Amino acid sequence: MNNSTANFTTPEASTTFFFGLMDKERMCVYVIHFLFGFPTHSYIIWLIITGSGSGVASEFFNLNLSFCEIGSSLSAMFSLLPYMFSSFPILTHFLKGLGITGRPLFQCLICVEPYLAVVHPVTFLKYKPLRYRVICCTVAWIITIGSCLFCIFILVSLKTETYVWFFSLQFILFLSIQLFCLVAVLRALKQSGPGERGRDRKEENHMKRRAFYLILITTMSMIMLYVPFIITGFFVILTQQNFVEFWFPAYLCYVLAGFVQPVLYLQRAGKIFCCCAH
Repeated sequence: MNNSTANFTTPEASTTFFFGLMDKERMCVYVIHFLFGFPTHSYIIWLIITGSGSGVASEFFNLNLSFCEIGSSLSAMFSLLPYMFSSFPILTHFLKGLGITGRPLFQCLICVEPYLAVVHPVTFLKYKPLRYRVICCTVAWIITIGSCLFCIFILVSLKTETYVWFFSLQFILFLSIQLFCLVAVLRALKQSGPGERGRDRKEENHMKRRAFYLILITTMSMIMLYVPFIITGFFVILTQQNFVEFWFPAYLCYVLAGFVQPVLYLQRAGKIFCCCAH
């Protein structure tokens, strides 16, 4: 296989390389990303919309996250077909913004919600109505669309260093927010309110533990998603070498860790073993 330097700069081994560089393993990961990601998140959207889960209002952030994941899955499919239609490279670059900004942004919103419920319950009840979630998601989508457009510019311009700094700074920002929520919920878990009875305290601690584990799992999956990309990106910048093979381990982690959130939702909705029950 030809090991010439690839003329693209995306962590997902973007759409401007030749099919000769796409070995069986890389194609397999793209196929897995699409074949498992697209139907899984479509099923989650259907569950939320039909009310099979906890309802649209309480799962509104998960609903928007699933739409982002569907776009990311389509990006993987389009990455397999870069030369069939001239519009695919631009479309694929655009969809990459969903994975770079949209996914971690909605994951942060998912973490902030239980943080408010545990640490600031009065504020949580005040902003619990669906309209506030809609406002947050609207702002998040505006930011995400801006990121998608920026991805087109920096990827078409082949600015590897700019792209690495772009998703690295975003990752650090979103990770900091999640770690803050995690520590705050952990501190609240260790504290007990004055005058609480045993049963009430047990129920409250159970709620706090659920919030803590939700934020912990989301944060760990985010680390698995983006740390390999950051390490690979800075390695490419320092060595001035950009081969397709460098990005493959990072993209593999990106795909596998991306299934953590849907599995977590399906487990909470009681649908994870529905296929085994029949």
